[in-house]
Amino acid sequence: MRIRGKPLVIVLGTCIALTGAALAAMTRTTTPSSDPPAAVTALPKELDLIRPSQVKRVEDFTLENADGGTFQLREHRGKVVFINFWATWCPPCREEMPAMERLFQRSQKGDLVMLAVSVDADLKAVAQFLNEQRFTFTVGLDPKMELANTYRVRALPASFIVDRQGRLAALALGPRAWDSPAAHVLVDGLSR
Repeated sequence: MRIRGKPLVIVLGTCIALTGAALAAMTRTTTPSSDPPAAVTALPKELDLIRPSQVKRVEDFTLENADGGTFQLREHRGKVVFINFWATWCPPCREEMPAMERLFQRSQKGDLVMLAVSVDADLKAVAQFLNEQRFTFTVGLDPKMELANTYRVRALPASFIVDRQGRLAALALGPRAWDSPAAHVLVDGLSR
């Protein structure tokens, strides 16, 4: 089949118009209240994160800190909250924590709150580990695993990322390279 002259112009014009309409539809921004933010719909593949099956608000909790204070989730609404469950007897947990510290240090603008929740029953082991490491993020204590059970933690480490609206945005089972460019993109995207 040969197309000459005006029919070719019509075909090319139609293709250009359809391409423009498709691009307009793809870039149109809509923000229904029940949909997750754009950064959540495009989780970085490098981190192998799990997207929650339903968008729902995370329940508030209060947890004792390793420094004697308390951490209340509701006090951090409007910020991205990174919750990591770990234990001193868990080698992958211990290996992952320096990368968490680097991510936290990079995000010192106040847009990221990091809570590392120890599920150790031996609080002296936690204190000794923290004295050796000198992390600057908050460390919570959950020796009876009450909070861990609320989050249905079955393996360590387990990380949960809560968006600024207080909704669970993503979770990771097992260690991750939290200081990677993909982690920075995730936190930056959720901080907007």
